[in-house]
Amino acid sequence: MQEFDFLVIGSGSGLDVANAMAGRGNSVAVVEEGRLGGTCLNRGCIPSKQLLYHAEVLETIEGADAFEIDAEVTDIDFAEIVRKVNEDVAGSSESIRRGLESSNSHDLFSGTGRFVDDRTVEIVDGDDAGATLRADTVLVATGTRPSIPPIDGIDGLNYLTSTEALQLETAPDRLVIVGGGYIAAELGHFFGTFGTDVRIVGRREHLLPEADAEVGEAFTDRYADRFDVYTGYEAVAAEEADGEVTVEARPYPEADSVRAGDEPVGAPEEAEPVTVAGDELLVAAGRRPNTDSLNLDATGVETDANGFVETDEYLRTDAEGVWALGDVVGEYLLKHSANHEAKAVVRNLLGDEPEPVDYSAMPFAVFASPEVAGVGAREQDLREADAEYAMNTYAYDDTARGSAMHAEGFVKVLIDLDGNIEGCHIIGPEASNLIEEVVVAMTAGSGTVADIRDAVHIHPALSEVVDRAFSGQFSRGGGHDYGHHHHG
Repeated sequence: MQEFDFLVIGSGSGLDVANAMAGRGNSVAVVEEGRLGGTCLNRGCIPSKQLLYHAEVLETIEGADAFEIDAEVTDIDFAEIVRKVNEDVAGSSESIRRGLESSNSHDLFSGTGRFVDDRTVEIVDGDDAGATLRADTVLVATGTRPSIPPIDGIDGLNYLTSTEALQLETAPDRLVIVGGGYIAAELGHFFGTFGTDVRIVGRREHLLPEADAEVGEAFTDRYADRFDVYTGYEAVAAEEADGEVTVEARPYPEADSVRAGDEPVGAPEEAEPVTVAGDELLVAAGRRPNTDSLNLDATGVETDANGFVETDEYLRTDAEGVWALGDVVGEYLLKHSANHEAKAVVRNLLGDEPEPVDYSAMPFAVFASPEVAGVGAREQDLREADAEYAMNTYAYDDTARGSAMHAEGFVKVLIDLDGNIEGCHIIGPEASNLIEEVVVAMTAGSGTVADIRDAVHIHPALSEVVDRAFSGQFSRGGGHDYGHHHHG
């Protein structure tokens, strides 16, 4: 039995807490079964955004003729693009390993950690199999992995998840993607830009069901121009023959998204099943928590129906001295959320008064084409809550810079009747950057329209589209009015 002050299982954002604890003179154990750095670095945001930037460069060149520039692409070394990105990622992961191995205050254990009781963990496989560790404080930060829906025949198939898709050294000729969320959207854009014929099968009414519905609808329309998109369809069976994958999909009645007073949404009543074929199948249908191998039954740690770890608002689990953060708690499966949670755990472990995690202005972005970003409430949330609100949208091409860029898209602002910002949703170029001033206004400012309206915006920068959306004429919504709002 080896004793430590602090033990973390998982080496993503949990390392931020481990480093803070080590910095205060605590002995720290880090348990990791794979490469160091977690999902984001190894098989998530870092490789995907690096690859997606290559797609952005290619898309820019291909769109040059709209600006009277005659450009042609003579060669693309796709395999080299993927190799360079994966080399870069492996290098970063290795440097984390070297840092931990050379540290006097961290002990790294390679293998799967399994609880024996609340604060005792044994390593059951890997290089350090057989080690048993005990700590005063334990942090569960084991993240998630791709979730595979119950599709008939899927187990016999050689399908891809996002992990393998990010390492493919040739772009498939035809790719079927099951799932309609941001991973499907981003990878569809990446492969589609490099010449793959993309077909997307998603259960919900729109792609990006987590986004504001108006943004999701606009995004789906743009994707339907680029790809074969089957929304409102559920993949039910898949088979592989002669190097071709065939997916059978049926209309999916979306019982949970019926709007008050509206007809049920989803595939139309008379919709027929569809068969979608391709060379490769990518399953991008959500993520499931890595809690099944932890043997949490040996502890007081509770999980929800989907296996995510339950915590209080300070990120403490039901077991004394056991904390959790990141994707495994299932609040927001985003790296910046996990980093935000890590800061909270450090404050709550080392500070005098515990402080709850503030999720009130947690933004998200989708690095597809078009780009999407949002923060705060969506219009469908406000309508569901019967809240009174006002809404305004402003189009990119009504600004000088947006017009110069031939930019499509809009900024949508939702406020309460006192002018407090409820939410902001953006579809169009640089959405992930443009959302940030709204996040700052909601976090550090007064959180009102005036924060944005009264700040001087550079003319003619793209940020004017945000300024104008906040400065324009708002239209009332909410209460018991379920009418659809048109762009003001």
